[in-house]
Amino acid sequence: MNKFLKGMLALGLSATALVGCSSGGDDAQSDEGTASGAITVVSREDGSGTRGAFTELMGIEEDGTDNTTNSAQITNSTSVMMTTVEGNPYAIGYISLGSLNDTVKAVTVDGVEATVENVESGEYTVSRPFLVCTTEDISELGQDFMNFIMSDEGQAIVEEEGYIPRETTGAFTSNGASGDLTVGGSSSVTPVMEKLAEAYEKINTDANVSVQQSDSTSGAENTISGVYEIGMCSRDLTEEEQSKGLTPTTIALDGIAVIVNKENAVSNLTTDQIKQIYTGEITDWADISE
Repeated sequence: MNKFLKGMLALGLSATALVGCSSGGDDAQSDEGTASGAITVVSREDGSGTRGAFTELMGIEEDGTDNTTNSAQITNSTSVMMTTVEGNPYAIGYISLGSLNDTVKAVTVDGVEATVENVESGEYTVSRPFLVCTTEDISELGQDFMNFIMSDEGQAIVEEEGYIPRETTGAFTSNGASGDLTVGGSSSVTPVMEKLAEAYEKINTDANVSVQQSDSTSGAENTISGVYEIGMCSRDLTEEEQSKGLTPTTIALDGIAVIVNKENAVSNLTTDQIKQIYTGEITDWADISE
């Protein structure tokens, strides 16, 4: 009897161990990478221009309501989004195409790869403008920097950084203005703006340009209030923002890359699948059929 009980106990412990190894629904992988498991939805914070553009383009926002699932993990910048997806085999997120690197994998959307060429041709439709916004009170220094951004030299930097440049105003000649200039807003626009500021300060050595990272909504609001002289937005300005005196200038066009962990076997998602993932209708990678 004791031997029988010991045998049954051993079997029970073995079964428990097996269940423990596969529990959580989050550890099932194939030899080719993640094949199933609960999807970790990663999104940006309210006020993010990237989030606003992404939810609108994917149909996640309907009638002015963002239907992103309440279970989504919220990140407050492009870099945190990338780090989060890199560290989680079951995560999905979205970032500026210009910020994409080999730490994560960009899936094709509706069979189209996220590349500068495909954004420019219109074949890859998940794209949005990079804007700067100003008021009529812009200083001579602020206008000089704006002139540099839209010049041949400025737009060459935009292109070098992996974004699609806009029509230029020709070669740059500084007006010689000096002093401090504060530019702030979108974390997606920040990397290219830092490069533009660095190049401008080499031409106009009497200028000091401070680039402050926040989000698109803060960029617009702080420009209206005068905290920033130039705001950065990775979405179109709202009618309300423009009614308060903001003038938008498109400095680049950027794609939004949908990213997953490099171990994830999924390589393509349809627009509808992305919408269903972000609204909580699809919750497991096993439910994705390519």
